[in-house]
Amino acid sequence: MKILVTGSDKIYAIENYYAKYFRAFGHEVIHFPAQRLFLDEYTSSFYKKLRFKLYNNSIYSKINTDLIKSLKEQSSLPDVAIVFKGMEIFPDTLKIIKDQGIKLVNYNPDNPFLFSGKGSGNANITKSISLYDFHFTYNLSVKKRLEEEYRAKTAWLPFGFDLTDEQFSECVKEEEIVKVCFVGNPDKERAAFINALAEMKVQIVVYGHHWKKFIDHPGVEIQDAVYAGEQWKTLRRYRVQLNLMRPHNPDSHNMRTFEVPGVGGIMLAPDTLEHRTFFEEGKEVFLFNDVNECVDKINSLLRLTVSQANEIRKNARARSIASGYTYRDRSLHVANVLRSL
Repeated sequence: MKILVTGSDKIYAIENYYAKYFRAFGHEVIHFPAQRLFLDEYTSSFYKKLRFKLYNNSIYSKINTDLIKSLKEQSSLPDVAIVFKGMEIFPDTLKIIKDQGIKLVNYNPDNPFLFSGKGSGNANITKSISLYDFHFTYNLSVKKRLEEEYRAKTAWLPFGFDLTDEQFSECVKEEEIVKVCFVGNPDKERAAFINALAEMKVQIVVYGHHWKKFIDHPGVEIQDAVYAGEQWKTLRRYRVQLNLMRPHNPDSHNMRTFEVPGVGGIMLAPDTLEHRTFFEEGKEVFLFNDVNECVDKINSLLRLTVSQANEIRKNARARSIASGYTYRDRSLHVANVLRSL
């Protein structure tokens, strides 16, 4: 197949995994980095930010024009276009693409019905739902709503992890730090939870951007964001990896759900149906319902012997591999669906 992928090409972008494996499976991929083009333009100057806020479509218009232009320059049209999220793509642009016989597929790694911040969604997403031939969603509740309200064709596509054997071997060499760690960027809800842990005498290390704007507590150590190899080592290094959900994603799972167990980390996460679907609680991961239960489980995990902790790490890693939670497995599933379209 010839596949158009639109979204981002930043180092942290989930789109990169799918583009990489589509190519590995022998498909031709056009990767149009709509989100990165927007961010590059939007953050280039105060004037650009102000203009975008006053004239909402100013940057989007150029991105949509460039997308249509890039398709016209192709020697042959794509068979299918898979749009990741889609905040930057106008519904009218999707109609133009669809009118050329290209199948339209959406994968939104956020909730298309609940926007908790300026980066989690906009009207382009809402207005475009009915235009797609197929929807992938990470969230079972979203899947049900798409089917019931839009009669959409859907498939459940959980997040995953992408870690080579060589990277895993390097991570295993990391000397364990018997502390709690959180890797991710702040919001007021996450900050409130971490502050509550600190008030209950939990020592915690956080990695991410701008945490100092949210937290000033002696029990919280703040480190810069980590990516790629350093992120994997960080997820592996600490005894407990805390996983906190975003406000628009209270009952599902997120990227850390698979990244932490995938690298053999010990994950402590909110107790959701999807977390219990993917892993066995108390053996492969640990789950909590409130801050008090979270503290109790943190203290229990910190008291484990090294051999006990390593047994959990082994269980988490083994389940992740045996159950096909890698992005290669996810990409193969998506490619099969695209082919069927």
